[in-house]
Amino acid sequence: MTATQPSARGKVRDIYDLGDKLLLVATDRVSAYYVVLPSEIPFKGRILTALSLFWNARTAGIIPNHLISDRLKDFPDVGLDPEYLRGRALLVKKAEVIPIECIVRGYITGSGWKEYQENGTVCGEGLPKGLVESQRLPMAVFTPSTKATEGHDENISFEQMQDIVGPEKARRLREISLSLYTFAANFAIDRGLIIADTKFEFGIADNRIVLIDEVLTPDSSRFWPSQGYKAGGAQPSFDKQFVRDWLDESGWDHQPPGPELPPEIIEKTSEKYIEAYGRLTGIRWVDSHT
Repeated sequence: MTATQPSARGKVRDIYDLGDKLLLVATDRVSAYYVVLPSEIPFKGRILTALSLFWNARTAGIIPNHLISDRLKDFPDVGLDPEYLRGRALLVKKAEVIPIECIVRGYITGSGWKEYQENGTVCGEGLPKGLVESQRLPMAVFTPSTKATEGHDENISFEQMQDIVGPEKARRLREISLSLYTFAANFAIDRGLIIADTKFEFGIADNRIVLIDEVLTPDSSRFWPSQGYKAGGAQPSFDKQFVRDWLDESGWDHQPPGPELPPEIIEKTSEKYIEAYGRLTGIRWVDSHT
């Protein structure tokens, strides 16, 4: 059987357009510095899918989402092996994507820390003086960015976001994003994880705002272990940091094509995704997904 070509291919997802629905397939591809690498991370696509399902179920009272089904029997035939699709595909409502990355930061790190060092701000929002790297912010801040189809997203101010989507929708998206983050951060800290920051995406379906794409995964969030956390420097994380660190040390210039990853980096990265899943859900990945 010949597989139908996806209607769109993201850095880590393949999307099949089914008219009023989409089939989202999370691959094991890994990207870094906006480049898809030739190596894959075992279990990655299934873990991202499982965590999105986990969070969708727990946040539906805050905001509806686009999920229709994760069951193979409900999927249309797109010419792919059902065993490949198992656990990594979601049937969802087609939504009109709102072209904003809704980022919430509870801690000062990453690009936010870099901007703060230079200007004392994050996405133009003033912050208290004297913060150190990885410090918890007095209040979580909403820092939107443009949603680029190719290349880099661009941080924008809330005022710029209002110009793009309108004042009422911008305020509603900020409110929803902060509510989602607060709920998830409180949930995670009880399980030994800090959610330093995260990204949400939204669309319009059935004339209402819905949560779309992946939700609170290691690819869309920074997860840190709470044990041993100490502000003042970088923190260990449950994501592809092993990949980024190795790439930085390899001398790669961040331009495509990316290099093949060593087996030990692939294995360590996979282990981090598995550990994040286990900590959040309380379920050992090997018990339910082998």
